[in-house]
Amino acid sequence: MTTQVFTIARNTFLESVRQPIYFILTALSGLFILLTTATAAFSMDYSSSAEVSADDKVALDINLATVFVSGMLLAAFLATAVISKEIDRKTVLTVVSKPVSRVTVVLGKYLGVSAAILITVVTMIVWVLMAVRHKVLATTADELDQPVLVFSILAILLSVGLGVWCNFFYSWSFPQVATLAMCPLMLLAYLGVLMFNPEWKLQELAHDFKPEITKASVCLLASMLVLTAVATAASARLGQVMTLVVCAGVFVFGLMSNHLIGRHAIDNTFIARVQSATPQREGMKPLNNPEDAYDLKLETEPRVRIAPGTPIHYGPNPSGLGMITPPFAPFVGDASDMGALSDRTRPPALVAQSHKVRDLTIVRAGAPTTASDPFVSRPPQEGDFLFTRPTRYNHVAWGVWGIVPNVQAFWLLDAVSQNQKIPLTHVGLVLAYAMTQVGVFLSLAVMLFQKREVG
Repeated sequence: MTTQVFTIARNTFLESVRQPIYFILTALSGLFILLTTATAAFSMDYSSSAEVSADDKVALDINLATVFVSGMLLAAFLATAVISKEIDRKTVLTVVSKPVSRVTVVLGKYLGVSAAILITVVTMIVWVLMAVRHKVLATTADELDQPVLVFSILAILLSVGLGVWCNFFYSWSFPQVATLAMCPLMLLAYLGVLMFNPEWKLQELAHDFKPEITKASVCLLASMLVLTAVATAASARLGQVMTLVVCAGVFVFGLMSNHLIGRHAIDNTFIARVQSATPQREGMKPLNNPEDAYDLKLETEPRVRIAPGTPIHYGPNPSGLGMITPPFAPFVGDASDMGALSDRTRPPALVAQSHKVRDLTIVRAGAPTTASDPFVSRPPQEGDFLFTRPTRYNHVAWGVWGIVPNVQAFWLLDAVSQNQKIPLTHVGLVLAYAMTQVGVFLSLAVMLFQKREVG
């Protein structure tokens, strides 16, 4: 079965890269990225961050969105070209009439289309990284980044020239040769750009390398695998136009799923974010004993008034998912009364003791807990979000939210623009989520294709 899958994948890959739309969309995305670099100087924003600032934020947003949409369109066009059209022309009958299962056909087709899309999307992302290095031309006095121009033009001319040469002398497909050659040549060009500064002086490779943008790009690549699986499932039953409609619908609905579904699945609103947390007594256990208190410095003034005795919950996510504090019963009494706080007959609780602008003191109330059965797994820390109530979950909405591909989960540009580090563990979770979605939609594709009449 493995040999059959890779044989079908190889043939599908070659057929995909020979499609004229493959080269056209790749070239158009490069053109749009070039035009954005020359015309995106309109934000009048002079704020800075670790990797992009001012107009470069706008350009990066537009360029990655261009890659996102181009990848989605390619997935729909290529999937229909190698699956739906083969079914309509009855050519797939020559495969399934042999001892080749339909599961093998679906897997092979998906792998072939995915490989073709990943190659061209990597090329597009390298163009985006080139544009980030070049920066937006805000005025006519801005100088061009010569290494970016020289290496990019050389890579493009070599790939196009190689495509023309092989097409003329060997009758090879021009889109196939040009686009396949462009990916490694652009990677080599980007490596050359990293070696030189705009004045052609040697520098360390890491000097202009953008790790956070690269992590965001990896997650975007993962989204292409999901959209390809969606296109594969749709093309197993639908034609090209309807496959495009389905892919576009899933793409748009996935972008809005957090608002349409997610806000009903997870119901909570944070009031502030912790800038620093300091225990009032050194060496105390993490809020397991009555009167254990922490002094919190908040990043901004809370959105609501925090009176003494207000329940305080905290966790790492602004949505309230993965709350550190349990859903305890509200504290009843005077939060400044140490006797009431240490009353062992009361259930455990965490409350506000005092609040002034951005300074908040929280204190543990009620019966003590043990290390083997703690009240909280850890005390509050920098970056935690504060809440005044536990998070409510709607399991029906949660189920629907989990089935629909959440495209926002792959869009990490907001973290880059806001100078937030993207943990590698989060990238791993995004990749795991993508693989799960791919498995779901490929299973759907197999079910749809099993009963499809191909004779």
